[in-house]
Amino acid sequence: MGQEHLGEQLLLRRNKVNELRAQGVEPYSQKYPVTHCAKEVREEFVTLEGQTVSLAGRMMTRRGHGKACFANIQDGSGQVQIYIRLDDVGEEQYIFFQNLDIGDIIGISGTVFKTRTGEVTVNINSFKILTKALRPLPEKWHGLKDVETRYRQRYADLLANPEVRHVFVIRSKIIQAVREFLAGRDFLEVETPVMHTVAGGATARPFITHHNALDIDLYLRIATELHLKRLIVGGMERVFELGRIFRNEGISTRHNPEFTMIEIYQANADYEDMMDLMENMVLYVAEKVLGSSRITYQDRELDLSLPWPRKKLIDLVQEITGVDFREIDGDEAARQVAGARGLALEKEATWGEILFAFFEEYCEEKLWGPVFVLDYPVDVSPLARRCQHNPAFTYRFEAFMAGREIANAFTELTDPLDQRERFLRQVQKRTAGNEEAHMMDEDFLNALEYGMPPTGGLGIGIDRLVMMLTDSLSIRDVILFPTLRPRELELQEGCNQEQIRSQESEDRSQESE
Repeated sequence: MGQEHLGEQLLLRRNKVNELRAQGVEPYSQKYPVTHCAKEVREEFVTLEGQTVSLAGRMMTRRGHGKACFANIQDGSGQVQIYIRLDDVGEEQYIFFQNLDIGDIIGISGTVFKTRTGEVTVNINSFKILTKALRPLPEKWHGLKDVETRYRQRYADLLANPEVRHVFVIRSKIIQAVREFLAGRDFLEVETPVMHTVAGGATARPFITHHNALDIDLYLRIATELHLKRLIVGGMERVFELGRIFRNEGISTRHNPEFTMIEIYQANADYEDMMDLMENMVLYVAEKVLGSSRITYQDRELDLSLPWPRKKLIDLVQEITGVDFREIDGDEAARQVAGARGLALEKEATWGEILFAFFEEYCEEKLWGPVFVLDYPVDVSPLARRCQHNPAFTYRFEAFMAGREIANAFTELTDPLDQRERFLRQVQKRTAGNEEAHMMDEDFLNALEYGMPPTGGLGIGIDRLVMMLTDSLSIRDVILFPTLRPRELELQEGCNQEQIRSQESEDRSQESE
């Protein structure tokens, strides 16, 4: 639809608003008595046949047949066909109906019947305009070329694509099922601050804001971990929080600066218990929401049935890259191996950091899963308990599906002296320029000194889990309003629509690879 024609459409619809008001008809009604939704009318036809029902919905289609016409209206439950005859409503009302536009929201009252073709239909005996739409409904989006517009105008996307609405219905049901599962195991849902005086609990760059009255900088939380552990210290032995997390990082098909995470902590438990908890919870959610333990992601099966395989990180690196880090002695030797592979690392990267870099670079995307990867180097796990058999590693796991990390968990570090030493090393990294390294959190250390019981902790990326369970390729497909570069900036800097589309297509191509 060209801009000139769109301008004409907008003008015509605005004129109709004025005409309606001149006729004494308010085009933006206050309320309409609804007795049924579209889905109920369709599915309960046997009970409703011949009965009078009232519905409200958006007109999606209209087919005229002289003195009678059919149309479809859509509400939150779906669509239902409606039928109007001149003889039933009179000439004035029939003409009024004919002058309605596709996209207008109307309330209708009528009797339920079936057409000769078997279509459940409501025969209108009265109707009322509830909202006049000033813009025509969007055309069906055609592949990738309109994907950026879909994300910017999610309201239009939801109107044009019922399958998009279905994804977010499933998302809501997934979150509800997660809460049900945890409530059934006596976990208490809590709320902790979104603004922190110290950014901690993850390796990430925070967003910074300022509190005027206190004249201090605050950080939007990058994790809920350290506050939830404080609650464990305080005697709340099973807690979880499901909420928004903010990390000042790049935007891609896998990352959004604002995302949803659930963190779960259980006293007198370890990372083995967290593995059991996670695999049982994901299985419960899949079976409750989708009705199966087997799901399809990008035309390939993911079997969520128990138990999930468990593999050590160092073994996977050896298996996939052929490099056995057990035979590499010291940081300098590890740097030489990394250099030979062309890995770009910090000059002072340690043996553990390089092992982890090998895993991220060469192994992650090959893990179809679901699989638990165990025992991460202590150098990249500042909040996890050291392994008793080898203090260079920690009792930490990450869970992977389709080459994506969807969860991270520890046997939590409860030794306040060890924790202080690890924070100090993180502070040294921040001083050296690493903006993602942990800050020193004295209050958290103070809490640990009161004594935290043995604890298992688990964090799950809800958006990535939803991606798996809805077969969505991009994280932007499962976030209603993903973060995007403002259109005004793109226009100011000379970005055109083809560049936007090309970037989105490139993102998706990389994702599929």
